[in-house]
Amino acid sequence: MEKRRHIKTFFAIILLPCILLSMCFSCNVSSPYNHQQRVSDNLFGSVSTDTNTIATLPWNELFTDTILQRLIAEGITNNLDLKTAIANIGIAEANFVQSKQAFYPNLSSTVSAGGFHPSDAQGKNTQVYQFYAQSSWEIDLWNKLKSSKRAMYANLLASQASKQAVQTQLIASIAATYYQLLAYDAQLDILQQSLKTYAADTLTMRILKNSDVVTGAAVVQSTANYYAALSSVPDVKYNIRQTENTLSLLLGRVPGIIVRDSLNQQNTSTRLNIGIPAQLLANRPDVRAAEFQLRNCFESINIARAYFYPTLTITGETGLYETNLKSFFNAGAFFANIVGGLTQPIFNNGLNKQRLKVANINFETAKYNYSKVLLNAGQEVSNSVYEYQMAKEKKESRQQQITNLIKAVHFTKELLKYSNTTNYTDVLTSEQNLLTAKQNAVNDKLQELQSVVKLYAALGGGWR
Repeated sequence: MEKRRHIKTFFAIILLPCILLSMCFSCNVSSPYNHQQRVSDNLFGSVSTDTNTIATLPWNELFTDTILQRLIAEGITNNLDLKTAIANIGIAEANFVQSKQAFYPNLSSTVSAGGFHPSDAQGKNTQVYQFYAQSSWEIDLWNKLKSSKRAMYANLLASQASKQAVQTQLIASIAATYYQLLAYDAQLDILQQSLKTYAADTLTMRILKNSDVVTGAAVVQSTANYYAALSSVPDVKYNIRQTENTLSLLLGRVPGIIVRDSLNQQNTSTRLNIGIPAQLLANRPDVRAAEFQLRNCFESINIARAYFYPTLTITGETGLYETNLKSFFNAGAFFANIVGGLTQPIFNNGLNKQRLKVANINFETAKYNYSKVLLNAGQEVSNSVYEYQMAKEKKESRQQQITNLIKAVHFTKELLKYSNTTNYTDVLTSEQNLLTAKQNAVNDKLQELQSVVKLYAALGGGWR
């Protein structure tokens, strides 16, 4: 009992000054993080005061096609990039937990037994039996461990934000690819309808040639027009298969057929609110990830500064030591010691200066990256809004073009039958223009749908 009392007294004598020293000096080697997040009011190219934004709208409310909703849900469950991002969160969590464990002492134990024979011939063989435990504890005088913990926490938050950014992009990619697939279906349907028209035209030209209304050139041109459209069909079919495979990859599937609706069943929201630029700080996952990376780099500066100051380490050892195994557990075999030491770096081959310099440069680079990510977000919003506006603006004029071209095809065919004021070249030109206009109308619809998808992703929607 007396020996234990002495040991406790010894521990108190050593630990009390260390604790006082820690309280006095755990000071201001490290600096608090305080990044001023400034967002320009005209980041989107114009000033907006409406704080409503579609970024807060759940994806299954923005995309009303039930087939598309099922595909997005499948992608969120099975997409491999998203699974990788989730795994990266696990790594960041493990690093953060380890950074918290660094505040506690480490402990190890050793058991050994052996013998030695002295050089003196009269000496006897001696057996030695040992069991002891060792522990060391670094006192966080300069907040190095706290800064490391904050850095790992920022890294964890960045990995979570990166996962959300992957999900936002995944939803946008699935929706955009789905709409592209519907557009190819619509183009194929237009070509197949045109082929029926061109086949009927060829038959009509042969009848008119037999009636001496047109020449053989009209028949040949009509046939060439048919095969020109027919040769485009394989390209569209290839695009359909390639797009299905792309969508399958996004869904974590093997290549295969994608069940889908039609393009003319797709509608866009009438109110696409974009909110104000400052909301991107909370809504855009990549902006938040860049902010967390900036904080991680800042804490690395604090860690690098702490290396210039002394390290206080308390080391203790206790156990049993005896030369006779029978008396190994006697009180006399017990020993203990504790040592506190300060280690001050004097010359370290410039490593500490190099570490601080690199940390400062990394912080500056992270600031530039943060600004770039924010500017890129504003550019994406501006581009998407303008793309949607232009798609809506040309919708009416495109429909008027198609309506008039349908009339032009009809009039030129009738004139060809009953008047010599026209020839088959006029019919051919009108039909080709009509085919092109219909395909352009499909592209206009696709542009409108995909601009909504881009805007939703640019504002940071989909990860909630």
